[in-house]
Amino acid sequence: MMPAFTAVMTTGIIKETTLFLSFETAGLLLLGFSVLWVLLGWWLGRKTKTIDDHMLAGRNVGLALGTATAMATWVTANTTMVAPQFAYEFGILGVFGYSLGAVGLILFAPMAERIRAMLPDGCTAGDFMRMRFGHTAWRIFLFFSLVYAMGWLVSLGMAGGILIQALSGIEYRIGMTVILGVCTLYTLLGGLRAVIATDFIQSLIILGGIAFLGYRISTGDMVDRAHAALLTERPQLLNLLLPAALMFLFNNLIFGIGEIFHSNVWWSRAFAFRKGVGAKAYLLSGLFWVPVPVVAGYLAFVAPAMAVNVPRADMVGPLAAAHLAGEVGAVLIFVIIFAALASSMDSLLAATTDLLVEDVYRRHLKPQATPEQRLKASRFMLLGLAFVVWLLCLPDLERMGQILNFAGPFVASMIWPILGGLYWERTSATGVSLSMVAGSVAGLAGYFIVGFYVSALLGAAVSLLVLVAASVAFPGRFELSRGKYDS
Repeated sequence: MMPAFTAVMTTGIIKETTLFLSFETAGLLLLGFSVLWVLLGWWLGRKTKTIDDHMLAGRNVGLALGTATAMATWVTANTTMVAPQFAYEFGILGVFGYSLGAVGLILFAPMAERIRAMLPDGCTAGDFMRMRFGHTAWRIFLFFSLVYAMGWLVSLGMAGGILIQALSGIEYRIGMTVILGVCTLYTLLGGLRAVIATDFIQSLIILGGIAFLGYRISTGDMVDRAHAALLTERPQLLNLLLPAALMFLFNNLIFGIGEIFHSNVWWSRAFAFRKGVGAKAYLLSGLFWVPVPVVAGYLAFVAPAMAVNVPRADMVGPLAAAHLAGEVGAVLIFVIIFAALASSMDSLLAATTDLLVEDVYRRHLKPQATPEQRLKASRFMLLGLAFVVWLLCLPDLERMGQILNFAGPFVASMIWPILGGLYWERTSATGVSLSMVAGSVAGLAGYFIVGFYVSALLGAAVSLLVLVAASVAFPGRFELSRGKYDS
């Protein structure tokens, strides 16, 4: 039997919560997984001798590891917390809309092969933008990419602290610091090899845990109880024509596509995968990912049936899961959450560091840097990046979703420049620069005037119109058939 839930909100930080896990149990779990991941990073780090090993795992990642790392990386703090939050706020359309995040992975599958063919020696998404469109468009893209990456990193760090506190009572800042510190340490020791190896293990944990939760939801009369409770207490969640929810559905689709198309997290894997692996890995990872937000989102619907007291919408998922699974299941929930957070945070730390090293340090600060100097700079920049993220995570904010949704216009405005650069010869550097700026400005205006659920839509629409108009007026002269880029 679960104890009564009480919470006191002060500056967004929960001061008292139901202890689904004892402090001691949660501490042992944190310690055990922390030691496991760090030891694995150290062991894999012994094979890391060059900058290519550290950043791209030797460019030789196979299908099984490639599929697992893509799927696990996309199971983020959003999947474990924001997917149930949006289901709690937007209902069935919130669940369906969030599951459309798989579309981005699936659409990136053919792009991964094209990227590898066009830039066989590339390292980052910035390499492509610089070579295809020149320095102005590249720098705009780099700025937008880093803004988004910082938002995602901060949301992941916050999710770690909030979830651990919600399930165990361990203070927010302690949990956040442990997860961020562990991911930083094993990424520092083992580079992308450590990230991908831990992602493989984490993907098995996530899929196994989600299968268990799905089983618990589907057995007995839980589905009927959840439906009855929704009809009585929150019937609007069953409305398939809720205007805000419909806008969210399409906005989230565009946002998810933009997140994947532009982010160096996915480009770095395209460069790291063995030839012929990228398309298959991204397609399979998208298909494997779909059930995760569906089951996680459905937790929001069973919460009323179990009389779960939800002090803030972004906690409904873990609280409902812990009620549903019982005390033993709470251990599983804790492990799933740790795996989901770590699998995304390590990937993003590594990919963002790569951007800083290759596109900032090497291209702007020290063009003559040797591979050894770049490897050393990579480690220092990883530590510096983690420290900045930790500082930004110290004040827990009210809603994690707001952090990423604010970046929606930026990522949406980069969809068409990426596609144009890969597939349309007339795409011009002028059009790309103008479309990214105009799309971002329009999307941010929509964010503040209407709401977050239209910002990515507006950003993508305006970006497309500007890109096409400018490329027709000032067409590019690039011939896609002329061969490969040299980095």
